[in-house]
Amino acid sequence: MSVSADGLASSCSCRVCSVCQKTLCDKEADICIPGHYTPGPSSFIPEHEIIEAWSVEPWPVDPHTELLLAEFCSPSGRLDHLTQVMGLHPHYLQSFLRSQVYLLRRDGPLPLHYRHYIAIMAAARHQCWFLVSLHIQEFYRLGVCSDWLHGLKHANQKLRNLNDLNKILAHRPWLITKEHIENLVKTGEHSWSLAELVHAVVLLAHFHALASFVFGSGINPETPTPTSTYCSCEINGNNQPEQDVLLSSSPESELECLMERMKRLQEEKEEEEATEEEMFTRFEKEKEESLLVGSGVFNDKVTLSSRVSRFVEDDSFGYQDFARQGEDNPPTFRAQDYSWEDHGFSLVNRLYSDIGLLLDEKFRTVCDLTYYNMASHEGVDTSMLRRALFNYVHCMYGIRYDDYDYGEVNQLLERSLKVYIKTVTCYPERTTRRMYDSYWHQFRHSEKVHVNLLLMEARMQAELLYTLRAITQYMT
Repeated sequence: MSVSADGLASSCSCRVCSVCQKTLCDKEADICIPGHYTPGPSSFIPEHEIIEAWSVEPWPVDPHTELLLAEFCSPSGRLDHLTQVMGLHPHYLQSFLRSQVYLLRRDGPLPLHYRHYIAIMAAARHQCWFLVSLHIQEFYRLGVCSDWLHGLKHANQKLRNLNDLNKILAHRPWLITKEHIENLVKTGEHSWSLAELVHAVVLLAHFHALASFVFGSGINPETPTPTSTYCSCEINGNNQPEQDVLLSSSPESELECLMERMKRLQEEKEEEEATEEEMFTRFEKEKEESLLVGSGVFNDKVTLSSRVSRFVEDDSFGYQDFARQGEDNPPTFRAQDYSWEDHGFSLVNRLYSDIGLLLDEKFRTVCDLTYYNMASHEGVDTSMLRRALFNYVHCMYGIRYDDYDYGEVNQLLERSLKVYIKTVTCYPERTTRRMYDSYWHQFRHSEKVHVNLLLMEARMQAELLYTLRAITQYMT
């Protein structure tokens, strides 16, 4: 019998890393992260770049955000690695902290220990020990129901009833129906009120998406030990994601080529708008092509560490492409029929006061965030590129915007970037350093972190749209 990092007794059992096939003992090696481990907040980003971002004077945040940062500091006065990396974009960090603190610590339908347990359940779906461990600590700090931390089967029935919604939301949110909602709000003594359920759904979506950011940015565990094992292998082995010959031959030509494509697309848009039929055809083409992105890379099953798996039921349930070949696929989610701006925002804000305002601010902040530069080029309008990144995630989730030309996605996002996006969004625990390094060779690390922020928020909004639509259908 051994004691794991979270203080719970557990039996030592050996397992095989799904990435490197190395036999690991839970007692000796609790953490196995694809990619090369480096000291500091991130294994992908040089520590000095993060330190420099935080040393800017005056620090560009308001006094309220400084108080929130102080609230998130550990007893040693140190911010966690996630917050440090996010600090590369301080204006976004302000919006993020306001919404996260409100979700976890301010007045709301759910008791505090429920909130942290739901965060654990959500993060465990993606084996994100970084987040699981943080909220185990928060749960211990509250000093209630500590036996729940032995695993999901030890939690109360009300939280266990949330498991199906958690797994579907994490991996295939388009499958959520009003029947799932009905089953939760009409279960007798273990039922959820609609206000409680909305709070839970926002928490689940928040931490699913945050796990994508953690893995996509290579966030290091808070307390690595000498016995912790980091995999230096890569999932793809020799099957490195394809890149255009032009892009792989010269990183500088990659940047110039991208800027030229942006300029040409803008000129074409000003000259002639694509027809509605052309727009639909381009969406269908992009949706079908997304099936081929990373094809064959994600077929093997990942073995969960025992300290994470205890919070997961039905670990065989994972992501499947929205548009699967040879199968009856769910209908495309048309954004004009149910959008965040016109429908989701008002519903969530009505059932859980003010969270809609905070989420809306966060979505807008990340989509509007720009420094008007790309790598070494200044004075650049990057709005077209930012929208392509956000809408590509929604396309993979079967969400279509009638007013968007999906031909831009194929023009602006190279294949290696698409592989990275699909991995971070759909299989975040499989993200590797090689995938991170494989695209945008001339860009700053802060620009790649901005990509991860866009992917995170696009994923969260997609999960919310499907669930809030189901709640609306249940209510009507």
